[in-house]
Amino acid sequence: MNRGFDLLYHQIFLKFLVVLKKLITDFSIHFLWEKKWFFFAMAVGFFLLILPTPDGLSREAMIVLTMSIVATILFITEPIPLPAVALLIILGQVFLLGSSSTHVAKTLWNDSVLFILGSLMLAVAVVKQKLDKRIAWVIVRITGTKTSNICFGISVVSGVLASFIGEHTVAAMMLPVGITLVTLTSDDPKKVRNLAAVLLFSIAYGCSVAGIGTPSGGARNAIMIGYWREFFFDPTNPETNKFLIDYVRWMAFAYPMFLIQLPFVTLVLFMTFKPEYRDLSRAVVKLRDQVEREGPMKTSDWVSIIFFFLVLIGWIFVSDDVGMGTIAILGATVFLISGLVRWEDINSGVNWGVVLLYGAAISLGIEMKDTGAATWVATSFLEYLEPFGASDGFGLWAAVSVLTTAVTNMMSNGAAVAVLGPVVLNMAVVAQENPIIIGFITAISSAFAYLTVVGTPACTIVYASGYLKTTDFLSVGWKMALISIIIMLAAAFLYWPYLV
Repeated sequence: MNRGFDLLYHQIFLKFLVVLKKLITDFSIHFLWEKKWFFFAMAVGFFLLILPTPDGLSREAMIVLTMSIVATILFITEPIPLPAVALLIILGQVFLLGSSSTHVAKTLWNDSVLFILGSLMLAVAVVKQKLDKRIAWVIVRITGTKTSNICFGISVVSGVLASFIGEHTVAAMMLPVGITLVTLTSDDPKKVRNLAAVLLFSIAYGCSVAGIGTPSGGARNAIMIGYWREFFFDPTNPETNKFLIDYVRWMAFAYPMFLIQLPFVTLVLFMTFKPEYRDLSRAVVKLRDQVEREGPMKTSDWVSIIFFFLVLIGWIFVSDDVGMGTIAILGATVFLISGLVRWEDINSGVNWGVVLLYGAAISLGIEMKDTGAATWVATSFLEYLEPFGASDGFGLWAAVSVLTTAVTNMMSNGAAVAVLGPVVLNMAVVAQENPIIIGFITAISSAFAYLTVVGTPACTIVYASGYLKTTDFLSVGWKMALISIIIMLAAAFLYWPYLV
């Protein structure tokens, strides 16, 4: 009897082991496949570290360069959350470079990172006021009901707002505006597919072209400003003050270019997509009824607008003395103290991982400069461009713009500038080009991520609406990228030399 039970238990145990082995095998295969690009990146990093160090490159610089390559692969493929990449960068500096944790912590936090943090907090406060339908109503009252005029109006409003408070915020705030106009026109998505495309792309591309306009338009701008200060500014040398790019000076370089691009957004969209409705009178009537039911603007709405304009005035007039990051944090604090936004809203609405990511990327960029890795890469790249006549002057500008545009369509624009910034700025020094012009070319070209869904937060947000296909971005994106590059190079050649 006992022997029978023993045999039964033995069979059950064997079956359990078989099932357990299958579960472990299936999990391992699934895990390895899901994380294949992570292991590929680690393998690339290990292979580069065991290679002999190239001539002219120190061992520390080789390590930093390896970390940058691994981080770039992880930025593009995203096998792990991007904040985890930031943590790996921090750990790599401590364990591979031998830097102290205190030193790494100091490079993680500077005014640029505080500015990004404060801008994200302000964005939550602005979105909290729910002004989307009112914005849509104001637009159509100004533009009329003609579809092309409404699209241009949406691009202008999206652009002007995005140039000051960040494209992801404006895209999130304006998306309901576009969807409202689409759904009020027709409940059947198939009947308004092209109309949805021109309206939603008007938001995304309006935000993208505007993000270059001011330092607060995007994290990439703050990152480049931080690099100029870190690489070239010397408090003991008054001649280096020109590398302290403030809010107004940035606008002088970039805002005219944003304004020039705006009409091309509507033109390119209407050339690519033929909207089913040339007039949106029916949707506008419904929109007016909804706005009237909500009643007049509340006091809190007006107070929020006033607070934000005070922050903008602070950025323009006093950021040189206290830093743009301090002004952004002060603005967010005022919103919290006044009760216009709750900390719970800030805590849930701010992507803290983004702050960590940009801090780590900037820290790695500083290490690239300090170890000489950026100079070595810049010199090597210039030697490669020399046979093509693109190692200096206009050819180099075009090469940097095309390189940045290609990279920014594969990863976030902030990450693209964080990775490329040290390289192109050192390239400017080696090629005896002006680092300010090369820096602006890089920062502005990083906004030309029109071809992919993941290129910019604005593109990702409008794609999430469900009205657009990934192929839509390709069909219209290459036209916008080409036009934007031409406009920017013309500005660099004809206009910027008078400002440097």
